[in-house]
Amino acid sequence: MRRLLPVTDQTPPESPEGRDWSLDELADAYAYPEAIPGAGAPWLRANMVSSLDGAAQHDGRSQPISSATDMKIFGTLRALADTVVVGAETVRLEGYRPARAREAFAARRAAAGQGPAPAIAVVSASLELDFDLPLFAAPLVPTLVLTGASAPEDRVRAAEKAGAEVVIAGDGAGVDPARAVRELGERGHGRLLTEGGPRMLGQFVAAGVLDELCLTLSPTLTAGDAQRIAGGPALAVPERFSLVSLLEEAGFLFSRYRRV
Repeated sequence: MRRLLPVTDQTPPESPEGRDWSLDELADAYAYPEAIPGAGAPWLRANMVSSLDGAAQHDGRSQPISSATDMKIFGTLRALADTVVVGAETVRLEGYRPARAREAFAARRAAAGQGPAPAIAVVSASLELDFDLPLFAAPLVPTLVLTGASAPEDRVRAAEKAGAEVVIAGDGAGVDPARAVRELGERGHGRLLTEGGPRMLGQFVAAGVLDELCLTLSPTLTAGDAQRIAGGPALAVPERFSLVSLLEEAGFLFSRYRRV
């Protein structure tokens, strides 16, 4: 892998093929801002992959357009986060499991005052989830479920019985994206990462609460009618983001954009 941006006078020269990056180097390259805002205003970043023709998935999953290095960055971003926020449909399609503790990041997490692994926060209005799955039954850190105030009471009880922490983040049946971010911040989850799916990311974008996008551009074409990385309601005016980092390997571009 090689760094294309930022490049300074102190950046070591690299071969056209680049070199292997250590996990520590990746963690430094993708570190959250040093001063995360206080409770109620955490930093929300998204991590998504897209094909050249704009598809976020192939056959309903992101893995076919990913790569080994993309997954290495995926794991690094998880290891830096307090909480991974994900939509219920993505949990079902991608077969989500609890985040695991990784020795390579243990010292870094301890220095940042973080637990051994990030919590998973599942966004679901209906709570139609399988609470016998390891994500709920055997997590290292209790899983959170974000839902609305009018969620079915029997499903709320089922979630709590399974050991999940139910967080009310909406006045009706659905979840208010801005309130979801705020509720997590008030519980001490300042470093947030969302991995989609596209509909949920679109809701975060529409609500104006996304601070950063880590986007992998895959050198693949899929055609078909797969979703883009974000769907749902359109913004009245496109929101501008600034490119702050760009890495490349084997035709894959690993970019970071921050809200201007």
